[in-house]
Amino acid sequence: MKFLINKPHLIFLLSIPIIILFGILDRNEMLDINVHDTYFVFSQIDLTILISILFGIIGIGYWMMLKANRKLSKWLNLIHITLTFGGILLIWILAQLFRESIMEYNFNNNLTFGIYLIALIAIFGQLIYPINIISGIIKKRNKTSG
Repeated sequence: MKFLINKPHLIFLLSIPIIILFGILDRNEMLDINVHDTYFVFSQIDLTILISILFGIIGIGYWMMLKANRKLSKWLNLIHITLTFGGILLIWILAQLFRESIMEYNFNNNLTFGIYLIALIAIFGQLIYPINIISGIIKKRNKTSG
């Protein structure tokens, strides 16, 4: 765990092939989001490509900070990684709990609300990334041993 907090770029960059693999396996699946009377429909492969690009940008940003010898906050790294991957994992788990029966309408509504809430928290958690990068640029350089 300490290794991932010190080198957060690894978890983001190494997760890209896994995300793309899931997208290829579920290529024909669609994700539809209903907001009031509007439906937003996304292809699963398009969504995985978007997430892979975002993870690539985040991973490269963390890697550049490491190569520039800038000090990032370990707590902010941990919070960002936890909200990102924990949020994705929780959303996936909750999505598996949907029930097909019409009698379970209230259960599905509460489940949908929970998924939206977790997604909102994970999205707002992405604000930690630029805060961490900017604070790392502003802080003084790491002292090199030598």
